[in-house]
Amino acid sequence: MDFKLSEEQQMLQDTAARLVRDAYPFEQREKFSGSELGFSAEFWAQLGELGLTAVPFAEDFGGFGGSGVETMLVMTELGRGLTLEPYLQSVIFAGGLIDQLGSEAQKAELLPQVAAGSLQLAVALDEPQSHYKLNDVQTRAEAVDGGYRLSGRKAVVIGGHSAGRIIVSARTSGDSRDEAGIGLFIVDPSAEGVSRRVYPTIDGRKGCELFLDNVQVGADALLGEAGNALSALRYQQGRAIAAQCADALGSMQEACTLTLDYLKTRRQFGVPIGKFQVLQHRMVDMQTELEQATSMAILAATVADAEDSDDRSRTLAAAKYICTRAARKIAEEAIQLHGGIGMTWEYNLAHHAKRLVMIAHQFGDDDHHLQAYARLMQVA
Repeated sequence: MDFKLSEEQQMLQDTAARLVRDAYPFEQREKFSGSELGFSAEFWAQLGELGLTAVPFAEDFGGFGGSGVETMLVMTELGRGLTLEPYLQSVIFAGGLIDQLGSEAQKAELLPQVAAGSLQLAVALDEPQSHYKLNDVQTRAEAVDGGYRLSGRKAVVIGGHSAGRIIVSARTSGDSRDEAGIGLFIVDPSAEGVSRRVYPTIDGRKGCELFLDNVQVGADALLGEAGNALSALRYQQGRAIAAQCADALGSMQEACTLTLDYLKTRRQFGVPIGKFQVLQHRMVDMQTELEQATSMAILAATVADAEDSDDRSRTLAAAKYICTRAARKIAEEAIQLHGGIGMTWEYNLAHHAKRLVMIAHQFGDDDHHLQAYARLMQVA
């Protein structure tokens, strides 16, 4: 197969790489992480100015009509630079939900703003008890005159502290784990009854707990049909998983590069420690894991925007499993080969390890996706 990038794809990758390299040195990242916003508003604006936030959207909404491959190119560079901006949550996941389920009026209002980088979105789907199950929803949406009343709690809403709109899953009918009866609602976080508890995550970003206390939303806040959102949620989470594999890939590539450079420069007994055969073997193991993850990230990108099917779901589950396993292996080996400096806060390798650990537990860990793959193989 020919894996060469087209001229346009190469330009896109070069643009993203140059922006991250110039605007996101590690020292600046630490300042962004410690700020009240938790990321760089200037960098987010630059993503919009260069059209990187417009990549996955149709030209009708100010986008470029990019596929999962173009998304992979951008996400890999963002992962390489350990960027803190909620690109995946806003552009890929939330933007994808609006693109798939939104009315023409909703798409015309929101998608051009997301594509331009002037509106940041977030998704509030997880709950304290849900543990990777999108159908485990206790937040309720009660139909009232002219709209809905939302009550409940959402957990680990990445980027929710700064989002202009948050897409919330809520149950319009049925029991807490029924697959039917789940709706999606666009919520203004400044609305009465909405509150947030903001906290830092392990990888330096910021998330929040979202509390909804009888929040009134209009009928136009509903995305798609009431109670019929689960299939779209699962489809768009698949796109987010493919993008996340690319994010992890960029971070793994950088971790391997840092480790190889360290082995070449750190000296012991008068020679670089990279001369020791046992360390060479461990470096080869890291590169092997990276090559497997690269192949699966590319495969995931090629099916990310394909029609929903068991085959697509199997591929994405396999990709997430392989990339999660590789991420953990590379993070652990990189720290081992560095020794004590690998855990130093001022050294960016430790932060790559934290990012890879965080990625391994978002949208399902390796056990979750291995079980999902096994179930899908039984029905193949």
